[in-house]
Amino acid sequence: MKFTAMKQTGKKGERDKRLIEAVIRRFAPISRVGIHQVTNLRRTTISQITRELLEEGRLLEVGRSNNPLGRKQILLQLNPKFGYIIGIEFDDEVVAAGVMDLAPNLLHLIHEPADLKHGMDGLLSQLQFCVMRAIRESKIDPALLLGIGIADPGLVDSRRGITLTSSTIDFWQQAPLKKLFEEKFGIATTVESKTRAKTIAERILGSGKMQDNLIYVDYGAGIGAGVVVDGLLLYGHNCGVGELGHIHISNNGPACRCGSIGCLEAMAGTAAIEARIRQALTEGAGSQVVARVGGDSSRITAWDVFSAARAGDKMCGNIVTELGDNLGIAIAKMVNLFNPSIVVFDKRLELAGDALLEQIGRIVRAQALASSTENLTLTLGTLGEEVGILGIGLAVLEKHFELPERRFVDEVPEPDQPVLAHS
Repeated sequence: MKFTAMKQTGKKGERDKRLIEAVIRRFAPISRVGIHQVTNLRRTTISQITRELLEEGRLLEVGRSNNPLGRKQILLQLNPKFGYIIGIEFDDEVVAAGVMDLAPNLLHLIHEPADLKHGMDGLLSQLQFCVMRAIRESKIDPALLLGIGIADPGLVDSRRGITLTSSTIDFWQQAPLKKLFEEKFGIATTVESKTRAKTIAERILGSGKMQDNLIYVDYGAGIGAGVVVDGLLLYGHNCGVGELGHIHISNNGPACRCGSIGCLEAMAGTAAIEARIRQALTEGAGSQVVARVGGDSSRITAWDVFSAARAGDKMCGNIVTELGDNLGIAIAKMVNLFNPSIVVFDKRLELAGDALLEQIGRIVRAQALASSTENLTLTLGTLGEEVGILGIGLAVLEKHFELPERRFVDEVPEPDQPVLAHS
């Protein structure tokens, strides 16, 4: 099954059209005068192209500028309904696929249990099927698909679109997702780590509030970190920045699936939390968490432990304190390395209550440099289950509307200001 994506040509007229669309997306709402001031394209070229884009339905007029002097300019923005994106997020438990417009607004979302029984081929087939299912159920026009984005739980080489390895899905190695999806659907595909996708979403749409120096902590069976320094999301030599789960915590810690011992993930990931509570129950400890799962301790999840701790259960509270200690040690190291102004934690950790964040804060302040913690904010994310989908959608949009390498102003001057030629 292949779709015909919106046409892209190398002709100058088409390049100018793409440039204008990209500038409008970045600075919207913006006038034709503002576009000229940003791009230095000819005014006649801008007028002609914006007229074409309006006729095609790709732009909307959204009122007039409020400049105190001079003629009020008509303001433009992209029509969010003139293109769509498919975002996929998955891990060792769930596959989710969502359809978004260009805002991005999430228009339709589906979930399925992840198929790990049939190996790599089975999971690949499921991911591709979910794309087709999302398109079918949302009833969008496939011809208006701008891109597909995949938020992968493993170590992802985002530049090549390949998943190198995964600490939570054993068979998920050297998966050439970009190549396979582009061959299947004929649409540009962006592959990103799930953690970086969530970082993008929380920074732009959530608790990050567009801070230029930010760390996002993605918590689950694996533990990852997205790192933003001076406004840039860091990747590293082979896109390995942010493997927080494999920071060394203890020489006496348990073996980690990466081959080392005492890693944060092995000591504080959800699997470790679940092993810890089951061991305590086996040794005779009492906890109300057992009643939460109908007496079947094999059904206890880390999230049940967090909820019980928040409700005052002593055994679970001790486990959450240990979790706070371990996360605090790892975050203190990250704070010393990257000097963020804000650390945003996975929203799901709110199940543990305020005590967890307070404990992490105590450890960070004790172990990180005072100059780095003086104005440091620790907070929970605000985006729910849609965070990874929205993040990969934003990544797809950024690539689709990528500005060419040329000089632009950082801010659009008021429309009544004189136009300055670029040197």
